[in-house]
Amino acid sequence: MNDTPDILKKIIARKFDEVAERRERQSIDVLARQAASSDAPRGFVAALQAKIAAGQAAVIAEVKKASPSRGVLRESFNPAEIAAQYERGGAACLSVLTDHDFFQGHEDYLVAARAACRLPVLRKDFMVDAYQVLEARALAADCILLIAAALTDQKMAELHQLATDWGMDVLVEVHDATELERALALGIHLVGINNRDLRSFEVSLNTTLDLLPRIPADILVVTESGILTPDDARRMRDHHVHAFLVGEAFVRAPDPGLALRDLFETITDGE
Repeated sequence: MNDTPDILKKIIARKFDEVAERRERQSIDVLARQAASSDAPRGFVAALQAKIAAGQAAVIAEVKKASPSRGVLRESFNPAEIAAQYERGGAACLSVLTDHDFFQGHEDYLVAARAACRLPVLRKDFMVDAYQVLEARALAADCILLIAAALTDQKMAELHQLATDWGMDVLVEVHDATELERALALGIHLVGINNRDLRSFEVSLNTTLDLLPRIPADILVVTESGILTPDDARRMRDHHVHAFLVGEAFVRAPDPGLALRDLFETITDGE
């Protein structure tokens, strides 16, 4: 945790303040009741596995307005419309940014996106507290993200167990071998390898390829960031990586769903 990137430290600090503010407005008990009455989880991992079993790329398509490094990615931003386009384009799942301050996301975007399609949805945010996990389920999120670099082993295990208890899947994100070993110790079923170095913001697909030999065959691997061309996707496929989280390459396009189809339509096991 001592070598946590500066941007991540800044975001995490804000998240602790954000959680405190939200607890003041609504107790965790009330939130838990909302979570209990929310729509049943749609099965995030199952949706990815179904695509892979059909010989197709399992794409987690991101609904993302902006990022700290790139600024606004899409001026005309309609989460429901984007979600429907992604579903038509063949996405397996959605990832929706709900962070306000750094990514110009919102919880309402997740609700709107999920209502506009039948796909399972990942709440893409920076989880540091149990309150956020219950909040995710109250929003009807089907999966949450845990970033290993942002959490201690104890907190990561606590949040992972809580999400599982509430019926959600968990995508644990890692960037290096140390973070991967910490994630594997949780008994995970799903791991995301972020090809972007949050210290330099440089992207290398070798990050995924270098970590692959360390991952047991029964764990589903998602490669994140840097998949920009069909050749990038084929390179991953050739190394038996069939799940992809892609955002920027799609949301900049006039029709994100068509962009998704163009990027992945040639990536099948038959090729």
